[in-house]
Amino acid sequence: MRHLELFSGIGGFRRAMDLLTHDKIMDFQSVGYSEIDKKAIDTYCANYHPTNNEIPLGDIVTFTKDSKRIEDLPPFELLTGGFPCQTFSMMGKQAGFNEDRGQMFFRIMDIINICKPRYVLLENVKNIVTHDKGQTFARIIYELENIGYHVFYDIFNTADFHLPQTRNRVLIFATKEKVQFGFQYLFNAKSIANMFDKVYMKTSVFYYDDVTSLLSKDVPLKYFLSDQIKPTLLADGSANFKSKSDINMKIARPLTATMHKMHRACQDNYYSQDFIDSKGLINPVLTMSKEELAKLQIRKLTPEEAFMLQGFPNDFASNGRNAGVSDGALYRQAGNAVSVNTVYAILYYLITNKIIHE
Repeated sequence: MRHLELFSGIGGFRRAMDLLTHDKIMDFQSVGYSEIDKKAIDTYCANYHPTNNEIPLGDIVTFTKDSKRIEDLPPFELLTGGFPCQTFSMMGKQAGFNEDRGQMFFRIMDIINICKPRYVLLENVKNIVTHDKGQTFARIIYELENIGYHVFYDIFNTADFHLPQTRNRVLIFATKEKVQFGFQYLFNAKSIANMFDKVYMKTSVFYYDDVTSLLSKDVPLKYFLSDQIKPTLLADGSANFKSKSDINMKIARPLTATMHKMHRACQDNYYSQDFIDSKGLINPVLTMSKEELAKLQIRKLTPEEAFMLQGFPNDFASNGRNAGVSDGALYRQAGNAVSVNTVYAILYYLITNKIIHE
């Protein structure tokens, strides 16, 4: 099945399809990808080595301005994309379609309207469902249904697909083909997770019981926090903002595109060395005060670990670094990525139930 990946980032959708192809579930081939971030393209190319037959669309806004370019795309049956979510995120200003990045959905529709792929799979933050009192999401559903698609969606948590990260995202599946009666009740995160639970150990996906399974015991000193920053990071907010700043969480908080900057332990993921060395058996959080914790060796995730929390092999980050991508850019890429296991599970479910077929 031929596949076009929009807003590809580091290729989370493509990675899932490569694994499905490897596992002989269905054969997928990429016809092209769009991405505007040069460093993300560097990481993508360092890992997938796109062939001359794959079209790099580049900036989707520029690409879709000329309908002839869209018409000249190779045929494809499946379109995917995790379109920019900052305008809908609870951490952003929630400007939605009123902000330029929110308009990216309509650039997807420009391609869908002309190419009319049989299947569409899109990803965004869960907040898009309730944004603007539900009107934003209703518009997305309307645009797809208005040109003949049957649309299904649910909110999926990465942690339910054997990657230890709490990450809730809405996945939207649309098909031009008829589906069985009542499929809107069958396409749900619980059913898909239950099927994945039965097969994941027999597949090629990476999976971890908790974060301790992927944390490296020996990493460069640059990933450790300074004595100056630790008290601030561990503080439970201020007079105007209270928070619960925990470290050593076995199920990680959601990775963000800004995790390369210093935040607080209520927003990002930090681990003490004794917790890492003991595989979580020693957790000083249970016995120490914040002042005592601040005296311990505490570090942030490495880019490799962040990639692994999204279901990528750790060498995806290393390959990007070898291509000249900085740690800061790698962190952004991991935070913006779609979780591989979630996509694998959804496509496996749709293929097994003969909703997607050759």
